[in-house]
Amino acid sequence: MDGGGAFIIAVLIVGVLIFVAILLTGKRGHKFNVEAYQTKFLAIENKLNKDNAASFMATVINADKLLDRAMIEMGIPGKTMGDRLKRAGDKFSNIDQVWRAHKLRNALAHEDDLEITYRQAAGALAIFKQALKDLGAI
Repeated sequence: MDGGGAFIIAVLIVGVLIFVAILLTGKRGHKFNVEAYQTKFLAIENKLNKDNAASFMATVINADKLLDRAMIEMGIPGKTMGDRLKRAGDKFSNIDQVWRAHKLRNALAHEDDLEITYRQAAGALAIFKQALKDLGAI
């Protein structure tokens, strides 16, 4: 094989390796509009009001939605947020806490008579905030 043929084979091998690397990394290098996510999360946090029990539920649900939106934007696959959390566990500093906050959201959304405290809502917001930081969204 002459030098030209070896060069073409080397270029093809490098091209295949780059293609495989892109497929394996997916959208890990995704750049969020951090300012927009920070603004949205701050608006959610500001709606949490100790004197308004309805705000407890709304803030948890909206923070959960924002985290799900970030995971979708990153390209994490799954039909539901639960599916995406299963695939993204390594991206969070404490996946167990993220699951706990998400399960609280699910309970709020599906159980008619469930009431939570301000402390529970604030705790869930702190978990969602850290999860968004872990992803690089805020």
